Amino acid sequence: MQELTKRVYKAPAPVRVLVVVEGTHDIEFLTRISTLLHTDDPALPDLATMESNRELIFLPISGHPQAWTRRLAPLNLPEFHLSDREQSPVTEQRQATVLAINQRYRCRAMLTKKRSLENYLHASAIQAVAGVTLEYGDHDCVATVAAQQIFESSHGNPNWKQLTRRARVRLTNRVKHWLNTRAVEQMTVSLLQERDPDGEIISWLETIGQLVETA
Repeated sequence: MQELTKRVYKAPAPVRVLVVVEGTHDIEFLTRISTLLHTDDPALPDLATMESNRELIFLPISGHPQAWTRRLAPLNLPEFHLSDREQSPVTEQRQATVLAINQRYRCRAMLTKKRSLENYLHASAIQAVAGVTLEYGDHDCVATVAAQQIFESSHGNPNWKQLTRRARVRLTNRVKHWLNTRAVEQMTVSLLQERDPDGEIISWLETIGQLVETA
């Protein structure tokens, strides 16, 4: 009688870091931009690969960072929290949350210097996807600027403000999706350096890499 082949159970790799962000769009942006930067500098972590290898877990928290200040503490894992700066008074509330998280062991929280992750995109990357040339600052809502310009240029320049709020939100959300996917994929290291001359995104990745080493 032939013996049944025993399946060898292989334990999954342990999770080494939790990355807490506001939503799924942030995950799309960070995985793509980290792959770009890792290709240029292998010392930087590739978050997409880490997630695939189950070394990293993203937690999209739907824009309420203050509620997650200590919620993950029982897991006893390194945590990296990234929140959009947004605008006052939200900015000040999030700054207080960042300070509280940074008091915890093996936890680091950061606030973007720009309004949101879309503000780190270069206009040429957006143009490559949508065929429109945008002008926006560090604290503009890029998705809204893009949605309005695309709508007005494709409908004979009607008034964006005459649309219902629901319609504007729907169009903006559609734009937000491809900004964080296809537009990020059009970015290069040199384009990112133009939009992020201080290397802010690199500093986030370096911090995640340092936290991984403490696991």
